[in-house]
Amino acid sequence: MTFQQLAIGSYFRLPGVSYARVYRKASHSCGSLNAFLQTIRPNTKVIPLNAAAIAKYLAAKQESQNHLKM
Repeated sequence: MTFQQLAIGSYFRLPGVSYARVYRKASHSCGSLNAFLQTIRPNTKVIPLNAAAIAKYLAAKQESQNHLKM
């Protein structure tokens, strides 16, 4: 699947990039990574995440934020 085919708001990964880096499509040309926008070319290959992968990512993110508060 390409970035252009992905719906806005969808979570995805880029092939060959660290598994921990999860992006969210913010617009037709940008993806967000931890609130930082990055321009992504429309024909860039992406790996869309399913509901289980998104839940796992959000749980890990919440856990890491809880550790920072301690």
